[in-house]
Amino acid sequence: MNWHEFWSISYLFSPLLVGLATHGFSIKFGWLGSLTRAIDGGKTYRGKRIFGENKTYRGVFAVALGTALGFGIQTFVLHRFESVQRLELLEYWAGTVGVGFLIGAAAMLSELLNSFIKRQLGIAPGKTTSGLLSGFFYVLDQIDLLIGAWLVLAFLVSVTLWRVVFSAVFLFFSHQLISLIGYALGMRKTAR
Repeated sequence: MNWHEFWSISYLFSPLLVGLATHGFSIKFGWLGSLTRAIDGGKTYRGKRIFGENKTYRGVFAVALGTALGFGIQTFVLHRFESVQRLELLEYWAGTVGVGFLIGAAAMLSELLNSFIKRQLGIAPGKTTSGLLSGFFYVLDQIDLLIGAWLVLAFLVSVTLWRVVFSAVFLFFSHQLISLIGYALGMRKTAR
């Protein structure tokens, strides 16, 4: 296993964790309350909600803003250190903050397909199902953000199978940790 590549990918995706934490704080403290509206506007498809009440404009904006902040920290603070520069896969410049915003927004929007499928299967927001489908959705819930993130990153870094695998491993475990912390702090309704 190429550990340097794994840590480089982990560093590249760590601003997304800042975005997820920002969303958690937004829920906990009521930040961006005017954006707490369901993206699907309450509309249904085949008698079932399209995405559900939990997929809001606030979620997209908060994660985008937090991810931009994370990239800002990398660009203006961490980039100064030679040891960090060896991990970098991007060219860091002031515009990287805007790229971070796009990555965060795209990551959250890529969750919508997963939500749509679950609503059509009758799985309520934040709930799970049983059997093999439960395991599938558990893993998907942890890494569905990657689709949107990689769609943006593909314009800036080389996408390889190993990079996608490493990003999935990193996000799977770190997303679970963030979810547990968020649940313990009352920022999430469920621990998953």
